[in-house]
Amino acid sequence: MKKRIIVLSLGALVLVAGIYFFVASGKAPAATYKTARVERGSIVSTVSATGNLGAVVTVQVGTQVSGTIKEIFVDFNSPVKKGQIIAQIDPALFQAQVEQSWGNYLAAKANLEKARVTVADAKRTLDRKLALVKGDYISQSDVDAAQTAYDTAVAALAAAEGAVAQNHGDYLRARTNLEYTTIRSPVDGIVISRNVDVGQTVAASFQTPTLFTIAQDLSKMQIETSVDEADISKVREGQVATFTVDSYPELQFQGTVTQVRNAPTIVQNVVTYIVVVGVDNKDLKLKPGMTANVSVEVARKDDALKIPTAVLRFRPKAAGEQTPRNAMAEVQKKGRPGGREVFILGKDNNPVPLPIKTGISDGTMVEVAEGDLKESQEVIIEQLLAKKKSTEVPPSMRLRF
Repeated sequence: MKKRIIVLSLGALVLVAGIYFFVASGKAPAATYKTARVERGSIVSTVSATGNLGAVVTVQVGTQVSGTIKEIFVDFNSPVKKGQIIAQIDPALFQAQVEQSWGNYLAAKANLEKARVTVADAKRTLDRKLALVKGDYISQSDVDAAQTAYDTAVAALAAAEGAVAQNHGDYLRARTNLEYTTIRSPVDGIVISRNVDVGQTVAASFQTPTLFTIAQDLSKMQIETSVDEADISKVREGQVATFTVDSYPELQFQGTVTQVRNAPTIVQNVVTYIVVVGVDNKDLKLKPGMTANVSVEVARKDDALKIPTAVLRFRPKAAGEQTPRNAMAEVQKKGRPGGREVFILGKDNNPVPLPIKTGISDGTMVEVAEGDLKESQEVIIEQLLAKKKSTEVPPSMRLRF
């Protein structure tokens, strides 16, 4: 009985050992690869930027004089015409100044006439004394006194003329200030901002306060975007731009680059340039101040050979014979156009490098400008390593004594 048990135990041990060595001596699992197909189609390179919508012409309407707002004739979103009265400052004080300056002007004119009469009288007196001095009827000192009186009268006449001009100027200024109390729209447009109310006092002593903001034409708008200095060389006037706004996330709007400004904007050592995009807003969906996410189309090819950008990031892992070092060295000897390479699967299912030159990119796909890649060819994106089989003997197969 003992011999039979020993024989059975040895047989089981041999069986387990055979299974263990069969599992342990199995070949390492081969690596697998995720690939993508080389396609042909359209590819668009864009420059992204963010900006705010605004009217092409926005006018801030202020006041040249200080005073109390007496009446307001428009409100937010009111359409206005050029020259239309939109507000009125209390004109009482300015009307009084006009009357006062007009009175001063009239008084100056009267003084001017008086000075002219004085000059004429002094001239007649001087002429008589000049005639009398020739017959020795008067002394020369009398003639000199008459000459002095005449010269004084002429000077007074000039002063009176200056006073008239000065008072006339004061009158014109007072009348102009009175006209300034009536606030008129300088353009045809829509009121997008009103900053005052009836009864409010506005002061124009140091700078002109803004009473209204008027957008000239909201059917034509523009976006001022900030483009990074690394991308500004690609942007040109006339390029097509598309953008979205948060209010209409499902819609994509279109515009055109109308201006690339040369003045740099530097914030924390970051240099950007203003690019203006013109927008057609006939349906008035877009409003001033909306944030726009803009993409400017800087390059486009409609029949390009293209591959995913992830292909350019793939490199085989240096493990055993799976890394084609000799092939990679051979590529380096020959030179790689554009300094790029992709990998395809060789006959032995190992990655083989292939030199290419890339062109434009849309961030997801990149153009293959030069190289031996063909349409519909598979290129490697990612290496997927299979899990190694465990060499440990399962507990159920372990021999128990």
